[in-house]
Amino acid sequence: MSDQKDIKIVGAPAGIEGQGFFATKLDEVVGLARANSLWPLPFATSCCGIEFMATMAATYDLARFGSERMSFSPRQADMLLVMGTIAKKMAPILRQVYEQMAEPRWVIAVGACASSGGVFDTYSVLQGIDKVIPVDVYVPGCPPRPEQILDGILTLQDIVKNESVRRRSSPEYQELLASYNIT
Repeated sequence: MSDQKDIKIVGAPAGIEGQGFFATKLDEVVGLARANSLWPLPFATSCCGIEFMATMAATYDLARFGSERMSFSPRQADMLLVMGTIAKKMAPILRQVYEQMAEPRWVIAVGACASSGGVFDTYSVLQGIDKVIPVDVYVPGCPPRPEQILDGILTLQDIVKNESVRRRSSPEYQELLASYNIT
């Protein structure tokens, strides 16, 4: 009983109180909103696409992370998931899809083929999609398990949460896009 008498409740500083009042930085609020409402665009060509379908199913339920709305239009998506083998003939199409996405946009390379060409070290297979578009997160595996894909999406959510609102207009980001000849 004596312990309860020693507890003191400290009041809020002057001017920072009131019902429903919450103080934070705009960057944090925008980052939190973006991270929990990513709209994925699946670009699946091989077995990694099947694993992604399992990730969307009830057992793994990607919807609990705010990514339940699949978008098959690049203009309505902000997270591009490239899964499977990308042939060199397909690289311009992948790049066009990326360029059609509105900023801010993020890319996840799912599986060994999208990340590095996988076992297909041939003249016709692109040895990693980072040769044509910038990649934010790499998910290893051949094919990766749904848990790995979820981990890649959670990693991207952390990146998005902590990204500055002004990062996309920074000289460093413009330089990165210029290195890929993207305006």
